[in-house]
This record gives sequence, structure tokens and C-alpha cells, in this order.
Amino acid sequence: MTVGLGRLARSVEEVGMNLGAMQEVERPNYRPYAAQPGDVFITSWAKSGTTMTQQMFHQLRMLAATGEPDMEFDDISRMTPWEDTARQNDFDMTAAQRAAPRGFKSHREYERLEPGMRYIVTLRDPHETYHSLHRFFAGYLFESGSVSMEDFLPLWLMGGPGGCDYFTHLLSWWARRDEADTLLVTYRWAVTNKPAMIRRMADFIGIAVDEAMVGQVEALTARDFMYAHKDKFDDAMIKVAMAELLGLHDLESSKVKAEGSDAREVPPAIAAQIDALWAERVAPVTGHADFASLASEIDARA
Repeated sequence: MTVGLGRLARSVEEVGMNLGAMQEVERPNYRPYAAQPGDVFITSWAKSGTTMTQQMFHQLRMLAATGEPDMEFDDISRMTPWEDTARQNDFDMTAAQRAAPRGFKSHREYERLEPGMRYIVTLRDPHETYHSLHRFFAGYLFESGSVSMEDFLPLWLMGGPGGCDYFTHLLSWWARRDEADTLLVTYRWAVTNKPAMIRRMADFIGIAVDEAMVGQVEALTARDFMYAHKDKFDDAMIKVAMAELLGLHDLESSKVKAEGSDAREVPPAIAAQIDALWAERVAPVTGHADFASLASEIDARA
């Protein structure tokens, strides 16, 4: 049964039509998330380091449990499941995971996650996320060239599936920066100081590491390595669901790019709107006039 438009969207509104149609289909194997003590949520905002952090988390727990890394999967989000796409993917969120602790992906703010768990969050400059999300969705959720960066703002404000707007997410986790159950860093710091990030994550999830293990995880999360295995990080399960439900095949979707996103690619008028929203919503709460200032405080804490 094909639902939705039967083709890729050509406008922001049509993206919503396709995604909404997928959500309405009954899926026999779907089971919702059921909390267990010690669960870990990797819950960065869209295009803010979620995939790298999922890979880091999974390889740490697999090395600790088996002594070996694990690349025997088709989709990293099968290893750290994503509740907000589980219905479309006909996925059982209660299925056993390969090692402890259990890990789950999300783009949500704290207030809509299960309380009493552990949360790993990487924050990224909003302009960089804008460019990254636009080039990720092009050829995947909408036809390449059909939605310009100037027209993309409504989709950016939505975040990823089940998420929230960028500013709600940032303020939610900023408020929890001193909580023991939250590991909050910036994406740039995590990439630039990856051995330190690996050690911090390992300590946070209760895994003892030595220098050899840190080196292994660093290599397994390198951009070149993940790009060479990009088919494992490109939403394989969602693509299968989109082929089945929407009749869409050969979709372009690679979360791991050969080169990072560039905030300078964001049109000046859009950048000004993002900056205005920051001034209205973030600056009065945090005391930081822009992301660079806020990141400096978070990085100094790391």
C-alpha cells in the first residue's frame, strides 16, 4: 500500500504530507519505548553530532562487553533505537540490545524524555545546523533544488522527527548543565578533543577504558572511517520504510559527509532571523549574545 504523494516532496508543506501519511499507517511489529533503569539517551538537536555520538557510545559498550568493535549492523539507529521513527520503521523499541547500557537516539528536549535516565547532548552553532540539515534533506525528504535555503526555515525550526525547535532544545539542556545525569558538551569540542570526549562518555556510562580502547574508539569515530562506512549511518531503516510506504527508492541520504557544514553558506537574511531569535529567546536566559560565547563557557567546563 502506497500512501502520501507517491513522490518526493517539492515544498515544505509536501514534506509534512509525506511524513504525516507514514505516521498514520498501522505497523504490526512496532512497540513503544519502555524505560529501564540506567538507560542512556543520545539527544542532541538535529545535525549536531548525534550520529558520531551514537557510534562512540555503541563502540564503547561493545569493546567493554566483547573486547571487539562492532560494525555488523545496517543502521546505527538499530543499535541505539529512535522512538520518533520507530512506528514508521515497524520497529520494536523493547528489543534486546547487543550490550549494556541500553542506548536510544532522540532530538528531544529534557521535558519530553523519560525522567531519571542519563542524557548525552552535543550542542552546535545554529547556522551550521541550518546548512547541514538543508543539504541532508535535499534528495531525501524533498527533491534536490525544490526547497531553497531561503524557504527552508520552517523545516529547520521543526528539527528532526519528534524533535523541537533549536532554541527550546538548547535552553532545556542548558538548564541541566550542572546535573549529574547530563553530559553536555559542544559538538566542536567533542570533535576537537575526541580522546577526552571518549573518556568522559565512558565514565558517564560506567565503562572503564584504557588508552588502547580510547584509540580504537577514536579511529572508529573518525570522519574518514565513518564516511567509508556511510551506508551504516544513512537512515537505512527509514529508507526501507519510505520505499514501502511512499514508493520512494534510491533516496540520497548520508549523514556523514566528506566535509563539514559551513555556516557562511546560510543566506544573510536567514542568518539574521536566526540571530534575532537567539537575541529574543537565548540571550536573556543564558547571558550569552551568541553561540560562540555560550560554547566558550561550556567548553571551559569540559
